[in-house]
Amino acid sequence: MEWLSSTLGPQPMMAMFLTIALGYLLGEVNIKGFSLGVGAVLFVALFMGWLVPKSAPAPMVGTLGLALFLYAVGVQYGKQFFLGLTSAAGRKANLIALTGVLLSGVVSVLFLKMTSLDLGHTLGLFAGAGTSTPTLQAAIVTLGNDDPAVGYSVAYPLGVAGPILFLYITFMVLKPKIEVPAGGGLEMLEIAPDDAVIKGKTVGDLLAGLPAGIEIAALRRAHHNVPATHETALQPNDVLLVTGKSPETLQEAANQLGEVHQGRMTGDRRDLDYIRVFASRPAAVGRTLADLKLPDGKPHVLVHVRRGDAEMVPNDNLVLEYGDRVGLLAHRDDFASLRKFFGDSIKGTAEFSYISIGLGMALGFLLGAINFPLPGIGKLALGLSGVLIVALILGNMRRTGGLNWTIPLSANLVLRNLGLTLFLAQVGMSSGPKFVATVSQTGFLMIGLAAIVVAALVVPILILGLGVFKMPYDEVAGIVAGACGNPAILAYSNKLTPTEKPDLGYAMIFPGMTIVKILFVDIVPALLSG
Repeated sequence: MEWLSSTLGPQPMMAMFLTIALGYLLGEVNIKGFSLGVGAVLFVALFMGWLVPKSAPAPMVGTLGLALFLYAVGVQYGKQFFLGLTSAAGRKANLIALTGVLLSGVVSVLFLKMTSLDLGHTLGLFAGAGTSTPTLQAAIVTLGNDDPAVGYSVAYPLGVAGPILFLYITFMVLKPKIEVPAGGGLEMLEIAPDDAVIKGKTVGDLLAGLPAGIEIAALRRAHHNVPATHETALQPNDVLLVTGKSPETLQEAANQLGEVHQGRMTGDRRDLDYIRVFASRPAAVGRTLADLKLPDGKPHVLVHVRRGDAEMVPNDNLVLEYGDRVGLLAHRDDFASLRKFFGDSIKGTAEFSYISIGLGMALGFLLGAINFPLPGIGKLALGLSGVLIVALILGNMRRTGGLNWTIPLSANLVLRNLGLTLFLAQVGMSSGPKFVATVSQTGFLMIGLAAIVVAALVVPILILGLGVFKMPYDEVAGIVAGACGNPAILAYSNKLTPTEKPDLGYAMIFPGMTIVKILFVDIVPALLSG
């Protein structure tokens, strides 16, 4: 293998991208439904780091990758994060995660009394089991030595593989039914309501009694199609153009209102025709639909917004993002002005403001570098968690004046996955030699202890979430990913459950649990020495 070392040693970038390629190749191997996915990059990187120690990329590569991942997640789910903190469900999820994190910390400290490990090794096991580099940094600073790095290097791979294995086993045993959002478009139905049903009512009055998700986009009156608003008074012989996400809910609405008269409106496009445009104009993106000042012209109505694979019924509080596909009913004479207003460029699905991401990342690193005083203990620095916290705040704000903080979903996914891959490759290649050396010195003792700490973190969350509170599997997977912290666990959760709930859980749980882990390694040494 000397030729391999001489070839890859002086070429860390070549070695890293070869590691990434082999990692993704290994991640696609499926054994009875189980595969590592992007997590395989870490294990290939550990092997590459041991085989060719000099090939490890600079630490800044991993720092940049993790920062990109955290920023992309935070900006995408900032609003949901803060909504979760104010809800009973969000507080319950954080409490479940806190139980697992604290229990794993207590178990790791108990090893001081039961084994020959020192405090640094046990705190390193705790940090590695939670795959938290900021926690490792805090433990090293608190103790003033590198002992925590030893426990961290052993526990870290188990902190990635263990939760993935627990999630897989739980999924195979329970076989949960995951409600995957439908990828189809918005459904429409023309309904002629009974006169008795609409007598004296407005469109808003009628909607109040219809199934959730139903909207009335337009109506046909006196042989003309016209937009409908909630204030529009209904008249006899009106035909309603009703929209919804499923044929079942539309049929339910038809049963309540009257008869289906399909074709009377869609067959006559003189007054209203359908147009779908991409939201790519900076002046339109980042604003709520209520704030949009659509161009003057003949009456038109915004029917739906499609973001990624999700179909959204528009409301005044919905904020447009780059790459959104906006469906409208309008007169053909106004099509050109509407395209100009929204931008209608497919490039908008991949473009974002480098000014906003530059400022946001800089503010995140600044927050992470601030030392916050803790009375009687010392100081606390958030590290890279500062990037996530700032991103969550900016993602909640969406826009500041003329500066839009959002990132198109497609571009966000690219940044997120690229950052995750770079981080796993760099940290694995750097940790490979230390991991092998530690295992060879301690045998399997420290590996076994690390496995116990990981189990103490994950198992209580699964028991409380699935068994006690009867929460959906994808929600619990998000809590596990957020409590454990490693992006590879989140990626595997998304693979098992292709919904947004794992991402939302991760964004809601990860910042708080990272701070708890840092506080734990700061406080425990002070308590034990007191």
